[in-house]
Amino acid sequence: MLDVIDLGLIEYLEAVSLQNEFARERIEGYPKDRLLLLEHPPVVTIGRSGSEFDLKLQKETILKRGIAVCETDRGGKATFHGPGQLVAYPIVKLVNKDVHWYVQNLLEVIANLLTEYGLKPELKDGAPGVWIQDRKIASIGVCIKKWVTSHGIALNVNSQLTGFEFIVPCGMPGQEITSMEKELGSPQDFIRVKDRFIHHFKTIFDYNKVPARPRPAWLTMPSPKQEHMEKMQLFLQKKLLNTVCQGAHCPNMGECFSKGTATFMILGSHCTRKCRFCAVEKGAPFPLDPLEPERVAKAVQELGLRHAVITSVTRDDLQDGGAEQFAVTIMLIRKLASDTRIEILVPDFQGDPEAIERVCSVKPDIFNHNMETVARLYPLVRPQARYSRSLDVLSYAARYGLPVKSGIMLGLGESNDEVMKTLEDLRKAGCEHLTLGQYLAPSRSHIPVSRYVSPEEFDEWSSIAETMGFHGVASGPLVRSSYRAEELVIL
Repeated sequence: MLDVIDLGLIEYLEAVSLQNEFARERIEGYPKDRLLLLEHPPVVTIGRSGSEFDLKLQKETILKRGIAVCETDRGGKATFHGPGQLVAYPIVKLVNKDVHWYVQNLLEVIANLLTEYGLKPELKDGAPGVWIQDRKIASIGVCIKKWVTSHGIALNVNSQLTGFEFIVPCGMPGQEITSMEKELGSPQDFIRVKDRFIHHFKTIFDYNKVPARPRPAWLTMPSPKQEHMEKMQLFLQKKLLNTVCQGAHCPNMGECFSKGTATFMILGSHCTRKCRFCAVEKGAPFPLDPLEPERVAKAVQELGLRHAVITSVTRDDLQDGGAEQFAVTIMLIRKLASDTRIEILVPDFQGDPEAIERVCSVKPDIFNHNMETVARLYPLVRPQARYSRSLDVLSYAARYGLPVKSGIMLGLGESNDEVMKTLEDLRKAGCEHLTLGQYLAPSRSHIPVSRYVSPEEFDEWSSIAETMGFHGVASGPLVRSSYRAEELVIL
């Protein structure tokens, strides 16, 4: 079995730390291999057989150019990583204990991918990597401890190749480096290249798809009345509004739409992060729509909502993470529907205190930010988020005097002790209201469900949370952050 984890753009040493942790888990018996896919900010790495003699410039000069220099325990000499380069770090247990087989297969993955794009890749004896004639397009350097692999292979897709000019690439003076963009004459769709890499990796290493785990009866929902669904969908379309109900494939959408309620999702429909549990669309977002807050406020007014929930995609591309758009939306709802209670479900704003302050300053009735899972699973489930940062966001809002709420999914592989620790951390952060629900994988490409938690176990967690001092607790298989939100929080 294989877990594919897209880490996005991540610092080299942070990725090394994650690899080491995942490799340790695999050595100690974690049952699945993992494939980490990522890009690095500009960095020169020097492998075990290399040294600073592989640098063409002094290390200090390279650092002044904004390029990090790191020594590492992988094989090989010096290479360069930067944005536009697809880096793959497989954490694989070599059951056959055949290192040559593994390296050869990893090279074949790249070769098959490039062949699919109409190129003619070559593998050369005594020269690790993948070549287009005499031009090197992919480099390999692996580390194997107790027959578990780390580090891996890097393919130049849309790479800026100037970084290679500062080194002797892979100990080969004068070696010409190329990229898919250079060979094909135009920039390539990075996401598609990544998808094709995954396909060829799974094919060559023979990872069979795991059959979907059947859902228990308690997760069966009655079909919603089609006329109610269509009425709300038409209303939202006319208002040009997004909802998390639709974007996240919420199982309660039919019930909520039939009651004329929805959780509005602002800042557009595309998220800049790649959380592995979430169905919301990922990718480059559109510019902010300045008219979006007014449309949301008018929709709240026309629907006559007593309790409105406003959430958003994560917008790491914005300087304030979208905080001002949240604030304007809240203020306009106050103006048009003054009796409506406003709950916000916010991203972490990358921990920016000014952004959090801006949202808190307009005093929403409930401030919600979801922890989602336990600390250990963050790199696997929320690779671009940080457990401590999410706690800090909640703590800031609590100190500001706002009622604070958060939510956790169960069924991702967490232990009971880890759930208990997360609840304790939430209480210390000032969280008063809690939701606990069953994780449901939106598709086969998302992290699979580890187990289905029974309604009785959810009831037990509800009792535990209440004894810990949570004022409002919603705990059940189909509970979601904003499901029946008006019933959970009584101010």
